[in-house]
Amino acid sequence: MKIMFSVGEASGDLHGAALAKALVKQVSQVEMIGMGGKHMASAGVHLVYDIQQLGVVGIGEVIRKIPFFFRLRTYLLDVIRREKPDILICIDYPGFNMQLMKKAKALGIPVIYYILPTIWAWNKSRGNVIARYADLAISLFPFEAQLYKQLGTNVIYAGHPLLDMVQPTMDKEKAYAAFDLNPQKKTVLCMPGSRLQEVQRLLPVMMQAVQKLQQRIGNVQCIIPRAPTISRALLERMVYPATVPVRIGEGNVYDMMQISTAAVVASGTATLETALMEVPTVLVYKVNRFTYTMAKLLVHVKYIGLPNIIMGRSIMPELWQDKVTPQRIVSVLQPLLTNEIIHERQRCAMAMVRSALGSRGSVDRIAMEIVKFIKER
Repeated sequence: MKIMFSVGEASGDLHGAALAKALVKQVSQVEMIGMGGKHMASAGVHLVYDIQQLGVVGIGEVIRKIPFFFRLRTYLLDVIRREKPDILICIDYPGFNMQLMKKAKALGIPVIYYILPTIWAWNKSRGNVIARYADLAISLFPFEAQLYKQLGTNVIYAGHPLLDMVQPTMDKEKAYAAFDLNPQKKTVLCMPGSRLQEVQRLLPVMMQAVQKLQQRIGNVQCIIPRAPTISRALLERMVYPATVPVRIGEGNVYDMMQISTAAVVASGTATLETALMEVPTVLVYKVNRFTYTMAKLLVHVKYIGLPNIIMGRSIMPELWQDKVTPQRIVSVLQPLLTNEIIHERQRCAMAMVRSALGSRGSVDRIAMEIVKFIKER
C-alpha cells in the first residue's frame, strides 16, 4: 500500500505525523511519501518536498508567490505520475491542495481530504469542490461534518485528533528545568505563528507587551516555542533587545504550555491547543491591510478563534488588526496573570472545550477508516 501526503503548514505536519503513525499500526506494509515537515519525516514519511520553504500568509503574500506554487504543483503531479500512489491524502492548506486534488483526480488517483476548508466561515463554494473531487472527506467538528453532508460530500466525523496529541511529556518540575524557567515567576507563552510574515508582524508587538508587563507587575518571564518553519537565528535576533527573560523552546510545546501562566497566540490551531491545555489565552490576528480588507468582505463570522467558535460564545479574548498593540495586549493579559478569579474563570472555560469535542482515539479511528476505504477501492 502506497500513500502520498500533501501538507503545507506546521500544524498540518503535526496532524500528518500522527496519522502516519496510526496508519503504520493498521498496515505493516505501507509506503508513505509526500510533501511535509520534520514531524512527518520522523513518523516514516519520505519527504519529496520540505515545507520549510512555504512560509506565506495572507492574500497579498500568496499572490506574489503564485508562479512558485504553480511550479510546486507541477512537481508534485510529476511525483504522482512516477510513484502511482494508491491514495492522495490532502491535509488542510486549501488554497494549494484543492487545485492539486483536481489534477490528481484527473490522473485517476483517489483523494482523501483531511482537515477541511472552513466553509462555515467563508468561501462556501469550496464545499462544492470538496463534494465533487474528494472521494472521502474527514471533518474535525460535528457541525462541520453536517454542513458538508448537506452538500452531498462523502464525509465522516471521528473526533478531533488534538484530543490525543495535546498532552505534556514531563511533569512541571522537569519542564521548568528543561526550559530554564523560574517556577516563582509568571510565565507568558508567546506563539507568533508558523509563517515568516506572521512572526515578523506579531512577535515584536508581543515582546513589547511582555516588557510592559515586566515594568508594571515585575516577576515576568517569557517562552517562545520555535515552529519548525522558522529559524532559531531569526527568533534570537527579534528577541535580543528584550530586557525581560526570554527562552526559545525547541519541541515539547505542550510542556511549555503546562508551565505557562497565560499566553498570547496567533490565530490558528494553536489557540485550540492552548484551550485544551487550559491555558488562559489572548488571541491576536494581524495581516497586511489588503488581506484584512478582503477578509472583512469575504468572512462573516463573529469569532475567528476555534475555542470561541466551538463554544458559540467568547471564552478567549480576540484582538484583531489595529487592536493588536502592546497596550491592548497588556490590558487583556495582565488580569489573566494577576487576578486569580479572572484566571480561573478562563481556565474553566478552556476546560469545557475538551468536553465539547468528545473522546480520545480519533486518529486511530481515522486511520482505520482510511485503510478500509483504500482496501474497498
